Amino acid sequence: MLAQWVRLCGAQEAPKPGEVMEAETQGVAVCLANVDGRLAALDNWCPHRKGPLGGGWLEDEAVVCPWHSWAFSTTTGIAEPPDRAKVSVFPVKIEGEDVLVDLA
Repeated sequence: MLAQWVRLCGAQEAPKPGEVMEAETQGVAVCLANVDGRLAALDNWCPHRKGPLGGGWLEDEAVVCPWHSWAFSTTTGIAEPPDRAKVSVFPVKIEGEDVLVDLA
């Protein structure tokens, strides 16, 4: 499948190391996390009760849902045991002044 790179936000708007935020592009809600300077993009909605992951926080390299504390790996999208649910992880890159995600 061909990449579908779209602008998520400006590079200056991206979260600082250790922070997460919510963003939306083309009707897709995305959780953008900064893990020690590496940006990671995940589906924003926790599969448990649709909590907004971008409203949560980082623990190590996992985004923690603010509603029930399910923690999702920013590299695999898999929740820590015992939950084992999964969210989509989107490739992300910075190009010029923009943060882009691949929604394909």
